[in-house]
Amino acid sequence: MTKQRYLEIAADLRRRIADGELAPGAKVPSTRRIAAEWGVATATAAKALAALGQEGLVRAEPRSGTVVAGKQPAVRGRTRPPGLSQERIVRTAITIADEEGLSALSMRGVAARLGVAGMAPYRYVAGRDELVVLMADAAFAERGYPARPPAGWRERLELAGRTLWSLYRRHPWLAQLSPITRPLPLPNLATHAEQALSALDGHGLSAAAMCDLHVLFFSYVQGVAVHLERERHAAGTSGLTEDEWMAAQAPGHAAMMSSGRFPVFSRMLTTLESEGYDLDLDELFELGLRALLDGIALKLENAPTPRAG
Repeated sequence: MTKQRYLEIAADLRRRIADGELAPGAKVPSTRRIAAEWGVATATAAKALAALGQEGLVRAEPRSGTVVAGKQPAVRGRTRPPGLSQERIVRTAITIADEEGLSALSMRGVAARLGVAGMAPYRYVAGRDELVVLMADAAFAERGYPARPPAGWRERLELAGRTLWSLYRRHPWLAQLSPITRPLPLPNLATHAEQALSALDGHGLSAAAMCDLHVLFFSYVQGVAVHLERERHAAGTSGLTEDEWMAAQAPGHAAMMSSGRFPVFSRMLTTLESEGYDLDLDELFELGLRALLDGIALKLENAPTPRAG
């Protein structure tokens, strides 16, 4: 059934290209959009695009996604396509994840974007798992810290938190990596950890206490960032904007409010509706960051005074 569906999708897109509905250079629907329109998994949608890429009908376009390639004959017989490298594969994979989410990423999908044979990326990357690790390390390297960091511990932690938040904003899929209990050995993520730990160092904390506070700090930033990718995924799979989805839930909320079981919740919602309220994750992040740092300040005040020398 999956094979039949991806062939049907590929045939429909092929027809649209042949009929001129999708002209050369036009952006091809993303895997998320295809998955939503056809009611299939994103992997099936990616397989359809990969098939078209193998035929030379579509190609990857930097910052644009997959576009119609026009009549360009496929080049066969090359063991290493011109310009193909591990770095190019990683950057292409990051673009796919940025546009369509980590669940849409596949080695075949990357090959389709690059317009190369499906097995070509395997000459540079062992598989999807290794590719995700390389992607994450490259993404975390996009922002660094000044050679002379702020003097105060709070200012240094604020800088670390906002830097990480900006990276999650740019690459929402980063928050979907392995759980904090199974950290990946990413040198460029360790750069951010070093910034945070150096802010906590020298305040009389034990190694265990420093580790706990760092894990709490990182988990907070990642925990808020998780919703960036979840919202993008929800919008892609449901086809509804956030406002449209909330409107669809209105009857359920009205029933809860009228039940009398949740008086404080009902009063809050009524007030928010009358005053107008939008949940802004950037503002929420800043609110939580201040509260977290206030708590760390209390912890540092009660820590033993470090011994001199």
